[in-house]
Amino acid sequence: MFKNLTVYRIGSEWATTAAEIETELEKARFAPCGASQEKSIGWLEPRGIDHGPLVEVVDGHILLKLMVEQKVVPSSVVKRRCDEIAAQIEKQTGRKPGKKQVKELKEQALHELLPMAFTKQAVTRVWIAPRERMLIVDTGSQARAEEVVTLLVQAIPGFAVSLIQTEMSPQVAMAHWLGTGEAPYAFTIDRECELKSTDEMKSVVRYARHPLDTEEVRQHIVSGKVPTKVAMTWRDRVSFLFTESLQLRKIAFLDVVFEGTSAASAKQDKAEAFDADAAIATGELVELIPELLEALGGELEPGSMSQGTAVPEVARSSSVQDSVAAGEAAEAPPWA
Repeated sequence: MFKNLTVYRIGSEWATTAAEIETELEKARFAPCGASQEKSIGWLEPRGIDHGPLVEVVDGHILLKLMVEQKVVPSSVVKRRCDEIAAQIEKQTGRKPGKKQVKELKEQALHELLPMAFTKQAVTRVWIAPRERMLIVDTGSQARAEEVVTLLVQAIPGFAVSLIQTEMSPQVAMAHWLGTGEAPYAFTIDRECELKSTDEMKSVVRYARHPLDTEEVRQHIVSGKVPTKVAMTWRDRVSFLFTESLQLRKIAFLDVVFEGTSAASAKQDKAEAFDADAAIATGELVELIPELLEALGGELEPGSMSQGTAVPEVARSSSVQDSVAAGEAAEAPPWA
């Protein structure tokens, strides 16, 4: 059900019911683009049932779905039509359109082409965990996550969120895990990562299907490269790609999560299958996320400064880096 997670903390004073959220979102229910409309955005039924509720509640978790539909008009096509209109004007008046008029002609050309354009659609799942005070947006795009947050803040009275900040930055924590070969409690390091240099060269090293507990990886960290992505598994149940921006991508629920459910799922109807998938996904991830935050030293209050955000400086001076450079096993800090 969820593939990529961007996690926010909901403000402590917010409280509302699913019915109240339904009422507010109904005002912005999705409608397809009109003939001359370039973009349409709105809320869809999470179960995919036409004219159904826009808010679903499974085990206390609130599930939403946002649809963005956009007309696709290639810029080259717009330019060609704009040039055609400009040529007609020049032929009729004997002069070329000026810059201001050309800008207006581009808008005219786009307006003419929109009724003939194809549309593309993108769906984003949204999960509100009221007990845990978390908003989780199923996207790896920060821009899309912020778009969802803006729409929710505009729609739901009193709704306010902030990005989660941790005591140890993800980059510093990942550097420690890779540099010492020691994953945090309840997690394992898998076989994929990305390392970037912080100098003007901006060089990148990527590993895929490759062991990461090697001297080669440690030397990259010693030389100043910082991890931006590391593949991890939580309690042999959920695998994911952890990023420098505290996002979880490529989420996959492992077979052990579904033990005992396959036989029953074959007899389930669509509604029961939705409930089962939602319960499994939220049940696993609502335990994973706090343990991941704990592995990063715990959560900071909004507005606080995270320790270790200056990654290049840490890479040069931390005891972890010194011990890696010396070829010795570093002692894990208390938060590991």
